[in-house]
Amino acid sequence: MSQYKTKRGALNKPKLIQLIHIGKSKLCLDDDTYRSLLVAMTGKDSTKAMNIYELNKVLTRLKQLGFVVTHKKKDPKPIDDKASLDIEQQIKLIRHLWLDLHALGAVRNESEQALATYIKNQTQTAIDDLSGEQASNVIERLKNWRKRV
Repeated sequence: MSQYKTKRGALNKPKLIQLIHIGKSKLCLDDDTYRSLLVAMTGKDSTKAMNIYELNKVLTRLKQLGFVVTHKKKDPKPIDDKASLDIEQQIKLIRHLWLDLHALGAVRNESEQALATYIKNQTQTAIDDLSGEQASNVIERLKNWRKRV
């Protein structure tokens, strides 16, 4: 089996071929040099004709020549894009959602006082003292309420 693993086990053939081609590019191998390397390692001049064992053998040789396999770093996505907003933007969004709910008939009183009372009941915190996490929770509750209307 391959010594190069993915989350689900051994690398599959297309992934190995992809890594070999990346290695060829990173090592700046011209086509003739690349093909002679393949033939020297496996007796075949194309990666498509190779089996997994032969592909691993070629990849190991490319690593010996200086190719380093790097993993693409994925940017972590925020759990909720609203959580990344600063608190002022979150409060602005809360007010907007509150007015939307009023327009839909779900909220009888659109006043700032009614909103402040709602937030106080939900978080035990005044609107001006909300943390980012509390504001995110209020936003999610209002959005869910809007979905139900």
